[in-house]
Amino acid sequence: MNNFDYQQASDVSGTIKLACDNSQAKFIAGGTNLLDLWKYNLVHPSLLIDINHLSELSEIRGRSDGGLRLGAAVKNSDTAYHPSVETRYPLLSRAILAGASAQIRNMASNGGNLLQRTRCYYFYDHQVPCNKRKPGSGCPAKEGYNRMHAILGASEECIAVFPSDMCVALAALEATVNIVGKEGKRTLAFADFHRLPGDRPDLDNHLMPDELITSIDLPEKGFPLNYSYLKLRDRHSYAFALVSVATALELEGDIITEARIALGGVAHKPWRSAEAEEFLRGKPANKENFSTAAEIILKGAKGYGYNDFKIKLAKNAVVRNGMMALNPASQLPGAQPSA
Repeated sequence: MNNFDYQQASDVSGTIKLACDNSQAKFIAGGTNLLDLWKYNLVHPSLLIDINHLSELSEIRGRSDGGLRLGAAVKNSDTAYHPSVETRYPLLSRAILAGASAQIRNMASNGGNLLQRTRCYYFYDHQVPCNKRKPGSGCPAKEGYNRMHAILGASEECIAVFPSDMCVALAALEATVNIVGKEGKRTLAFADFHRLPGDRPDLDNHLMPDELITSIDLPEKGFPLNYSYLKLRDRHSYAFALVSVATALELEGDIITEARIALGGVAHKPWRSAEAEEFLRGKPANKENFSTAAEIILKGAKGYGYNDFKIKLAKNAVVRNGMMALNPASQLPGAQPSA
């Protein structure tokens, strides 16, 4: 039996104070990952602080700079189907709808999506060593069954991957994350929010223990004309990505003037390559150039046995998704694949 207290605060400052007064407190919005971790005996909060009633976290609204602010407590489904997201940031809408199941998307929050823990089988089995759970204990995935694991950005300490779909699109869109804690407010570029494992794989991101994500800001540019989100997985429904790709393009005729490509399912955080994106600038949007970009993105990729196939899979996915982005309608049910 896990005994715990439950509290709501009327404002953000009160919420932060509750967290500062109890080191075993956890914020809860949807709780879809928190409750999993609890059931698997990986976390033991003594206090749940409900943030669903905080108005500052519960709305989607336009910004004065032309961008869009997504409240951290807004549910994934409400975000995906919001008219401004569907029309101005369709890449994000598609990525969210590729994640989990409809029931989970109806419950999961935007802020919680950023804070998901890995789905590594060894992490969830508290009877085996895991450096992400207990630094220095070992990483059995390196020599074990590692089919789902990282091919980029891994370390000797950890080869787990970050499971989010939403975050892959947020990386491509270059979102920013708004945070508040006892030291006040701060904003992080999305690229700087998550960490690679290094020698501290137990730290997934740069959020401090008493800090709370309040919102996510999208810039004005949303790439509504040429975009695609491709998720390759073992089954079409309710499965985590083996490889996913978010592609956003800006074109003049058939020439790429700007490219954003982010990969999921391959690393400890959504993966981008500035070198690959710069290579595509000024080039025709064709398979040959997307293939060269894929080689650049996957440069240095390393498999660990069971996941060796993911290197080729990721390269093919980058090419396929680049071509799909030329015709977003090709992603609709019943559409024929791009030539």
